[in-house]
Amino acid sequence: MRAIAVNGSPRKSWNTASLLEQALAGAAQCGAETELAHLYDYKYKGCRSCFSCKETGGKSYGRCAVKDEVSPLIEKASEADVLILGSPVYFACETGEMRSFLERLLFPFLTYTPGYGSIFSGKLRVGLVYTMNTGEKDMSARGYDRIFSTTQAFLTRIFGNCEVLLSTDTCQFSDYSKYLTTCFDVQAKKKRREEVFPEDCKRAFDLGAKLASEAKGS
Repeated sequence: MRAIAVNGSPRKSWNTASLLEQALAGAAQCGAETELAHLYDYKYKGCRSCFSCKETGGKSYGRCAVKDEVSPLIEKASEADVLILGSPVYFACETGEMRSFLERLLFPFLTYTPGYGSIFSGKLRVGLVYTMNTGEKDMSARGYDRIFSTTQAFLTRIFGNCEVLLSTDTCQFSDYSKYLTTCFDVQAKKKRREEVFPEDCKRAFDLGAKLASEAKGS
């Protein structure tokens, strides 16, 4: 059993990466071999609309025809037992790198048939992890919940399942005094980092364990 986490953040050791590491630790406890990939390490672009993946009988039908640095990761992700995608929220959406990765990963499996069915034939269990400065009470007003549910819906359409974990009101800097951040309560951010983020990490661990357990039993 193999579990892969994909980090859509440019930071390799902060909120998103920490949650993904915990999710993989949970999967490992259930016997999964784990791997953490950082998208900002790869040179690639999103879908090029070549439609080779849609050409019936073509050599690339059902898979992305573009070959670049992220191609092996896309293949491994689609062949894994557990896939956990993580991204901070930039301008009410996933990072550009994560959006491009999702285009390349999902579009080849999507069919132009009534209901836009999926030709994915694996049994992948999927998790989607978001980190953000915004607090829970402001997510709806800013349209975040709609963005999250849309991405979750596409992943569910393709793979048949997707569980979402939200880590809100995160601490963005280790030293807020270095930056112009007067809209934040720095002490509240620090307290939340110390008291709430460990709970988010525990939820991420449990998510990884749950997905791996379901994959193992399928």
